[in-house]
Amino acid sequence: MVIARRDFLLGTIASAVCSVRAYAGFAPDEDIRNILRDRVDRARQSLGIVASVFDSTGQKTVAHGHSGAANDRALDGDTVFEIGSITKVFTALLLAEMVTRGEVALDDPAAKFLPTDVKMPARSGKQITLLDLATYSSGLPRVPDGIPADGDNPYAAYTVEQLYAFLSGHTLRFDPGTHYEYSNLGFGLLGHVLALRANMSYEDLVVSRVCAPLGLADTRISLTASMRERLAQGHLSNLKPASNWDIPTLAGAGALRSTANDLVKFMNATCMAGAGAPLRPAIDLLLQTRRPTNVPRWEVGLGWFILSANKDEIVWKDGMTGGYGTFVGYSTSLRSGAVVLSNTANSVNDIGFNLANPASKLAQYPPEVTVDPAILAAYAGVYQLGPNFALTIRAESERLFVRGTGQPEFELFAESENRFFMRMVDAQGIFLRDKDGRVDRLLWHQGGRYQYCPRTP
Repeated sequence: MVIARRDFLLGTIASAVCSVRAYAGFAPDEDIRNILRDRVDRARQSLGIVASVFDSTGQKTVAHGHSGAANDRALDGDTVFEIGSITKVFTALLLAEMVTRGEVALDDPAAKFLPTDVKMPARSGKQITLLDLATYSSGLPRVPDGIPADGDNPYAAYTVEQLYAFLSGHTLRFDPGTHYEYSNLGFGLLGHVLALRANMSYEDLVVSRVCAPLGLADTRISLTASMRERLAQGHLSNLKPASNWDIPTLAGAGALRSTANDLVKFMNATCMAGAGAPLRPAIDLLLQTRRPTNVPRWEVGLGWFILSANKDEIVWKDGMTGGYGTFVGYSTSLRSGAVVLSNTANSVNDIGFNLANPASKLAQYPPEVTVDPAILAAYAGVYQLGPNFALTIRAESERLFVRGTGQPEFELFAESENRFFMRMVDAQGIFLRDKDGRVDRLLWHQGGRYQYCPRTP
């Protein structure tokens, strides 16, 4: 979710290759297992991954690796993961469900449901509507003040009072409804106002209005005893154990936990169910309104992302917390989809896109090599990627880290003495030297683009 993985640096989407091939059913188990084996055993991008593919005929689930939990339970379709920002689609569906009941309207101002002493920001006479919040176009920033950029459980201590104080003092940079900006704050606020309108907690509301009608018994914020027994241990990008995240105030942005089996049910319901299926009128609202983003071929609906590539349209959402990376997606052309859940905070989007449509290529992760700490120390510094965005490189013993402006820090891994790559997104950097041998710039590659980043004095 909630790590700014999507917003990290230049962002990432599936790479387009040649035209889509005709759908010929699920990939063989061994082909899927080979993908997972390569990512877990060779690239060390995760400790364990569960992947489910589905179409109108059913589903197939393949797992590889270990849960990392104390009970060492084998990974399968019932293993529980934090699903991070996939929660946003549940929140969007909750909004749509309440619209169909007449409890709220998409054009209702969010301020309508907040206490009267909360001063919601507006701009050019335009108020932030529920639709603006659900389509990442509220004008609100990614996160509010008061949430640390890193830490074991960064959202746990953030209170409703802090939220209200931030909203009352914030000045929007864009008119509501006019500018795409991925916002955990926006979806957290949406979940909060819907809960206020229904006079119940966000979890009780999403369980009663979404999970119960769709038969999702293992999609919750508060773990049942059975879910706790099946919870995979989360891990940081470097494969060290991570803390689970608690997101009490902004729950609608990324607080849910779930399983591959539950998420396949959710995807079947939202992407494949016919007329008369549970929540059908609400589900139909999710893609009726589409707004552009700042990424080519990429639009947003309510909660969902829509990627146009390979003569196909993929409806998808991903998520990430401190210890988990997740993906759900559906090919509207092939009428098949995928759920991929990892117990490590590295992106699995490319696996999900590839399993949903084989024309989407897999990211390549080169083998890691060891670099002398003295050489790594020479790379430490600030490299300017844009007028208001820089990459800060930090060396620590035999490790190298990168932090984008206003974002968490992530580890870089060496494929040669001056070439490094990230595990959580498909991004690479090359440190370059001037004629005197001084490191003076970084060549950064991400999202199909190369950019020279000069080192600041």
